[in-house]
Amino acid sequence: MRAILLPERRWETSGSIMVSYLEFEKPVAALESRIAELRAAAEGDEVDIASELRRLESKSADLLASTYSALTPWQKTQVSRHPARPHFRDYVAHAFEDFIPLGGDRYFGEDEAILGGIARLNGRKLMLIGHEKGHDTETRLRHNFGMGKPEGYRKAVRLMELADRFGLPVVTLVDTSGAFPGVEAEERGQAEAIARSTEACLALGVPMVAAIVGEGGSGGAVALASAERVLMLEHAVYSVISPEGCASILWRTAEKAPDAAEAMKMTAQDLLRLKIIDRIVSEPVGGAHRDPATTAKALGIAIDEELAALSGVSAADLRRRREDRFLAIGAG
Repeated sequence: MRAILLPERRWETSGSIMVSYLEFEKPVAALESRIAELRAAAEGDEVDIASELRRLESKSADLLASTYSALTPWQKTQVSRHPARPHFRDYVAHAFEDFIPLGGDRYFGEDEAILGGIARLNGRKLMLIGHEKGHDTETRLRHNFGMGKPEGYRKAVRLMELADRFGLPVVTLVDTSGAFPGVEAEERGQAEAIARSTEACLALGVPMVAAIVGEGGSGGAVALASAERVLMLEHAVYSVISPEGCASILWRTAEKAPDAAEAMKMTAQDLLRLKIIDRIVSEPVGGAHRDPATTAKALGIAIDEELAALSGVSAADLRRRREDRFLAIGAG
């Protein structure tokens, strides 16, 4: 039985999908366009172009692999924001089973930017919480582009406390540019809600694994990522501020965003070296958006391995591990 959220995505499996190319992918786009033109021209024609197609496809695959093996931090930021990148609902569909959504913060209302509920991963019951950005205009507006409001973080606290009460490990999928900065969010106590959510993570007596699957922006990300094990997808980013925001503060222009991205050390590779995260999960060649199902399954395997390693660890030791890991950041 797979009790999943209603689909919002343009596809259901990792089959053929329409790819939206990023600026740095133009050479790849040109090659793939040429391949498509050759295929279309060959339909109903007796001319054998199989060898030419194989040559171009091999060249395209090699170019894509070489491009993605040498991405700059700014290019990785663009990949992490790709409109077709898988989000919470995609991971629910492809990596987890028996998902039962739980809504509301019991104070104000429901926030669809942060979703959560009980699920199974490889037979293990857990509490799954994460950001959902949406995939088209309608769903992006409904999910507020993944920017949580106070009621979203208070819902996360409620679900974490529920998980703690019933001995369920907590898994979070982080993908947000930051918490919603609107006036109404501030009026309802945005900063306090983020602080309470961070506190709830640190106080859990059950295992917690957080995964940065797209953007990990500011306190809105930390509020769901203060776990003893933090994973990141290969082309995800995680930082205290966006590159554009940093550039606007330091240089008074967002045009310096690529320089800011480089300086902030926000990529998974930099953060693993700095010991801010614990593990990098590989993405398919060309990014998670080219094969959401494979990405989700790989992430599910990594999370399951981390949960298995944490099984049997006492509540006191779990809290100590979280405290130690965050106090050690920046200590040299």
